[in-house]
Amino acid sequence: MIYTADQTLQLKQHKFAHLLVEEKNHLLTLTLNRAEKKNALNPVLFKELAYALTYAHYTSDVWAVVIAAKGDVFCAGADLKAFSGATEETTSTVPEPNGEVVIGNVFNSLHKPCIAKVHAPVYAGGFLIVCGCSHVVASSNATFSLPEVKRGLYPFQVMQSLLQIMPPRTVLDLCIRAKTLTATDAEKIGLVSKVVEQNKLDEEVQLLVDEIFQFSPSAIRLGLEAFDNLKNIPEADAHQYLKQMLGECIQTEDAAEGMAAFIEKRKPVWKG
Repeated sequence: MIYTADQTLQLKQHKFAHLLVEEKNHLLTLTLNRAEKKNALNPVLFKELAYALTYAHYTSDVWAVVIAAKGDVFCAGADLKAFSGATEETTSTVPEPNGEVVIGNVFNSLHKPCIAKVHAPVYAGGFLIVCGCSHVVASSNATFSLPEVKRGLYPFQVMQSLLQIMPPRTVLDLCIRAKTLTATDAEKIGLVSKVVEQNKLDEEVQLLVDEIFQFSPSAIRLGLEAFDNLKNIPEADAHQYLKQMLGECIQTEDAAEGMAAFIEKRKPVWKG
């Protein structure tokens, strides 16, 4: 992680310039708040997202994350002017990271369920957020597009993130032809988990959060950690590693509580 656990302890004392942060009932909600720039990801917003996600990683009381956005665009991708050297005054007090922010890696290391609540179009680097989440609930108003090739660029990092969730030919087609997908199109290829009407979006995300919270946060965290680590473990060693992870899971308080609740025929009370 590009922030230490100690650095994230002060999250509630920091001021965020482009991100709204709310923590309530085990849920951390992060809302992109740069609507005047169509929530384009500049270095400050990248840093704030990385900091908040690292906080979620280290904080046992956070069981899931929701990422939403203000304005009429969910995310327009990277702010090319900012990354070309244009400076911006900022009120953010989030500390500097201990390395380069590679947002795809930050999402991979979250190890918590993460839900993208997509109410509007997603472009270019905004896919890094959508692909980084474990679940994507989209409004029927949302669209998805990779227009980089129209500007002489290519979605290199997005391509890598897409390859984790769909077949290579589908990924290449999206990157090469710059098509605009409807939310329904995106659901068909696995980019979106569920499509709902705009007025049902908040309700659907809350139902998903409530469902996830019925299950062991510790088990889910260890499962997502294993999912992340399996990418770098040789296939011949995978089952031995997963056996070790099962042994670790069995030792948790949640496992003891889950088995006790099953025997006593009651709902478990998770500690996470």
